[in-house]
Amino acid sequence: MTAPKGNLALVNTQWLSGDPEEPAQTIWGVPGLWSPLPKGQSGLKVTATPADNIVVDGQLVDGEAIVRGKDDPNPSEITFSETVSGFVIASEEGEYALRVWDANSEAIQEFGSIDAFDFDPEWIIQAKFTPIEGGKAVGFEHLKDEGKTRDMVVPGEITFSKDGVDYNLAAFKAGRALQLVFADATNGDSTYSVGRFLFVAPNADGTVTLDFNLAVLPPCAFSYNFNCPLPPAQNRFAVAIEAGEKNVLNKSGELLH
Repeated sequence: MTAPKGNLALVNTQWLSGDPEEPAQTIWGVPGLWSPLPKGQSGLKVTATPADNIVVDGQLVDGEAIVRGKDDPNPSEITFSETVSGFVIASEEGEYALRVWDANSEAIQEFGSIDAFDFDPEWIIQAKFTPIEGGKAVGFEHLKDEGKTRDMVVPGEITFSKDGVDYNLAAFKAGRALQLVFADATNGDSTYSVGRFLFVAPNADGTVTLDFNLAVLPPCAFSYNFNCPLPPAQNRFAVAIEAGEKNVLNKSGELLH
């Protein structure tokens, strides 16, 4: 979490208009003027002088430079100083944002620990995984999307019963694993208000182990500049899941933010 591009190092994510005719704009925390490229081209254009000390792909910018996005096979790397760096991310709509990382951010300096519940074997649950041929698109809201949903592919159903209640959870693909975004009765009380993540992998026999002791905080618990998925209705537990990570704390043992 305290790495140069760890969750605590993210200090800005600023989206630019998709209109290349719009005037170039400044981005908080870094020098230069930034503008989008024509539709279909990956990344952003930066205009700067050598005094701005912007280095794109190893070259000091003197005039204009193209900063390729993470959707390009060869994305650009940007450095602004010994501690501040960046890269460009893309949205599904084809817009681009500059992410700025500071290896000496205020959050890194103030970080103390990640609070967690004691291990509880009650929250290791054996569930059934039923694949859905071709997957199923489920709309997930994100923290900063003002109620809009993004379709995420759910490759199967995760079902189990606990204390007389039947559950049918939606987990989307995250690399080789499935990512379960869930909420429970501890949120906003003893755990982070938005919810937590659990990464699982179905077994060959059609079972899946849900070990909520391995539940982790989402990136937005560490920096407001992340836009995390929110738990869909079927992943909201009415009970308290007192297992896994709880909150990010500062050096005084209080909530970091």
